[in-house]
Amino acid sequence: MKDLKNKVALITGGSSGIGYGVALSLLNEGINVAITSRDEARAKAAAAELQKMTTTSAKAIGVMADVRKYESQQNAVKQVLAEFGQLDIVIANAGLGHFGSIEELTPEQWQETIDTNLSGVFFSIKSSVEALKKSKGYFISISSLAGTNFFAGGSAYNASKFGVTGFTQSIMLDLREHNIKVSTIMPGSVATHFNGHEPDNSDAWKIQSEDIGELVVSILKMNERTLPSKIEVRPTMPASK
Repeated sequence: MKDLKNKVALITGGSSGIGYGVALSLLNEGINVAITSRDEARAKAAAAELQKMTTTSAKAIGVMADVRKYESQQNAVKQVLAEFGQLDIVIANAGLGHFGSIEELTPEQWQETIDTNLSGVFFSIKSSVEALKKSKGYFISISSLAGTNFFAGGSAYNASKFGVTGFTQSIMLDLREHNIKVSTIMPGSVATHFNGHEPDNSDAWKIQSEDIGELVVSILKMNERTLPSKIEVRPTMPASK
């Protein structure tokens, strides 16, 4: 996408963390942005904050959507199209994590992780693929280094993110014949509010949400002949012992 101004992006789970950082970066490029949350008030409040922070005239809106439900994600896409008339970029970012030994992990925690992190990505592209065909758009999933590196206590999270990585790479092959570009970003440690964490100075060594936003902008600006289909990104240095 040589000119990003006036493009339209939908970001799932965009009211905080990585999604919020990506939203601000896109707004500052002149891209209109819709962010989703399961909490409508939270989505609208975050959009209002983003609107105040952007350096351009691009518009931010908040939309209530639950990525675990196909109909909900379809409605989000319909709202974006009604508001802006087009959809050029979809960032499947919404996610959560339940961690613990397989002996401790409950069926409910397993199901919520898979439904949100993996099925949510499927529903996000399934509901937006026709709009992206029209715009010859871009779909980006936010996976994780946990989608290639397994660890103890991470069975549900690893399974979901391994799935996201594989799923996104497969649909990249499906959709390029329609001139839809597909990438997955696999961050390591990011300073976000994930699982109730409150970022502070001790997180300074981690990737920051705005860093992922900068990366997304770089991907979108890549020459159309080139597709960075799978990108691993990690902190330069690990935390000090």
